[in-house]
Amino acid sequence: GFKFLDAKQSRLVLEDIWGNPEDKTVLGMIFPAYGGPLSDSSYAFAITWDEMGYVKDDDAKDMDYAALLKDLQSDEKEMNAERIKMGYEPIHMVGWAQKPYYDGEKKVLHWAKELNFGESETNTLNYDVRVLGRKGVLSLNAIAAIDQLPLVAQDIPQVLAMAEFTEGNKYSDFNSSTDNIAAYTVGGLVAG
Repeated sequence: GFKFLDAKQSRLVLEDIWGNPEDKTVLGMIFPAYGGPLSDSSYAFAITWDEMGYVKDDDAKDMDYAALLKDLQSDEKEMNAERIKMGYEPIHMVGWAQKPYYDGEKKVLHWAKELNFGESETNTLNYDVRVLGRKGVLSLNAIAAIDQLPLVAQDIPQVLAMAEFTEGNKYSDFNSSTDNIAAYTVGGLVAG
């Protein structure tokens, strides 16, 4: 029920067709079988891997996501000054499209932002799913128009079923005597 683009094809879509800054970390993209990069009624998951180390999750229950939202919104001015200098539109974070949620059993973090780019009349959905592993984080970032949120949320279980760490690389395989611990915790992943 899905299509996959490799890293080279994904960079073409993200950078040349959709006008995003260069991103050499993209491993691929997942589209629903009926959709594609030029479809208005579709979405795409951009896939990246960050070998940041083992992300501790003991702060997940204590995060104040309302305060985090305010911090993210207050950082916009500085971030947008850089984007404009680079020739890109400013981004305004309207709010959470889906409040952050951490599934401690599956070691998966979810959150979604509602964004507005420049003077666009249509807001954008940026739905992040982070799968924690022994040595880093697999990121599945859904990109769509905000009205596609129900469809993206409906398909997330199927997309997550495609991602599985190999034996020895799962979150539960962490070895405190040999493995690196990430500078970020679960809350830090949302804060970016």
